[in-house]
Amino acid sequence: MVRSMTAFSRQESAGDFGNLVLELRSVNQRFLDMSFRLPEELRALEPQLRAAISGRLSRGKLECNLRYQSPEAAGDELQLDLAMVKRISDASREIDHILYDSAPVNSLEILRWPGVLQTRSVDQEHLFAAVTELLDTGLSDLIAAREREGEKLAAVIEQRCTAMREIVAQMRAKMPEIMQAWREKLQARLQQAGLELDAERLEQEIVLLANKTDVDEELDRLSLHLDEVRRVLTDKQPVGRRLDFLMQELNREANTLGSKSVHIDSTRASVDMKVLIEQMREQVQNIE
Repeated sequence: MVRSMTAFSRQESAGDFGNLVLELRSVNQRFLDMSFRLPEELRALEPQLRAAISGRLSRGKLECNLRYQSPEAAGDELQLDLAMVKRISDASREIDHILYDSAPVNSLEILRWPGVLQTRSVDQEHLFAAVTELLDTGLSDLIAAREREGEKLAAVIEQRCTAMREIVAQMRAKMPEIMQAWREKLQARLQQAGLELDAERLEQEIVLLANKTDVDEELDRLSLHLDEVRRVLTDKQPVGRRLDFLMQELNREANTLGSKSVHIDSTRASVDMKVLIEQMREQVQNIE
């Protein structure tokens, strides 16, 4: 299954534990790299979240942003500890009598005092379970998006492979003609230079040079690598690294084909294939 490494998912959950909003963003990366932005109340969950993500993703740079609103912040009525407010107020007045130039106490400052605002206790186990469930849903949505994108990437790679197969087939068909033209050109140059070689010696030299410029092996290996790319695209495991390796091998054979070229057609074929390989390589860089 071909999966892209670029995707986004946003999930929300609400209950008696409060409100949760989870955002997952992933882009291409050689390995799996995770970063988290978690509220303090849920910081202890990071190892558990890392383990859950590692179990379902193998590559990509993933940003996990989790926001949390407690039931009070979500809109419940505020509960004040009026007895504590009175004690703070009395203590403030006593301090005012001591200070030479006292400043009035702001009501917002009193609200920030620990214990003044009474919070409804939240079942931590219930909250953690809600986060785990939300992450599982988010990962499923993220993976589905990566698979949809992966299908498009696979189609692009398949198109380039088909184009390369056509070039290989054309080269196979043209090679006898190219070799004959090269033989005639060599003989013409020898005649222009005024060199006379006996027929047997000339044939030996032609056979020797023909062996050095023979590209049948390169064309065979190109065909085999293209078959392997097609097979890998249907694999159920992450295929990005294997495709990257195959792109290197295809490029190697295309370069060899160019270095052995004795005709403009084979040179052009080598260049065209390297362009197609580079286009595939760009897509492969974003495959898990």
